[in-house]
Amino acid sequence: MVDRRGSNHMLSLGVDCRLVVDLCTMSHLIAPSVLAANFGNLERDLEMINRSDADWLHVDIMDGHFVPNISFGPSICKTMHDLCEKPLDVHLMLADPDRYIQDFVEAGAAVLTVHLEACSHLHRTIEAIRSKDIKVGVALNPHSSVDLLDDVLEDLDLVCLMSVNPGFGGQKFIYRTLAKVEQLKEKIIVRNLDTLIEIDGGVGLQNAEKLLQAGADVLVAGSSVFKSEDPAQTITALKQLQKIRSI
Repeated sequence: MVDRRGSNHMLSLGVDCRLVVDLCTMSHLIAPSVLAANFGNLERDLEMINRSDADWLHVDIMDGHFVPNISFGPSICKTMHDLCEKPLDVHLMLADPDRYIQDFVEAGAAVLTVHLEACSHLHRTIEAIRSKDIKVGVALNPHSSVDLLDDVLEDLDLVCLMSVNPGFGGQKFIYRTLAKVEQLKEKIIVRNLDTLIEIDGGVGLQNAEKLLQAGADVLVAGSSVFKSEDPAQTITALKQLQKIRSI
């Protein structure tokens, strides 16, 4: 098992070495969700992301079974990887994610996240992703307790807390997520881990600062970025928020 503990650990965010982050001194990360982009002009939107202060590109993969929507597959993901200079944060909302790990590794995923609720043998799935030399995350739906991660937390680079029910963009943020962030952050601190907390769903300038104060590290923002008048400026505004927690 990879030893991920220690306050000076350096986290590489992908086999293509596009970015290395010092988890001790880093600010929070912004990951615009491409699901809210204009797919009629995707190259333009990805060029905007390349020029922006975004850190990652969040890519939601939906199968119509685990969630009631279908997005796209590995070939489109590979195109995004070719066009985008940011690491791809790939979120598998799939009923059987183990079948597609290799496909999305080859498509350029730097971080690959699966849902706890979709994995019959979660530890096995985590180890399968880690064996590909990329970063591994686990997502929790709004109804799932962070206590369910107690036996695998040391094995994770990232926990994605869903702050809406997965499947569609533009939903209203579930404010109970703030308490889950605080609870999970306490577990991470007590165990002296480098695990990142990512928030996905309904994130925007109206709640981002509260999420950061609660302990979030990565903010996924879809509609609040791509539907704004100036998406690049919205990303900058999210990036410039202060990450200050009361101890």
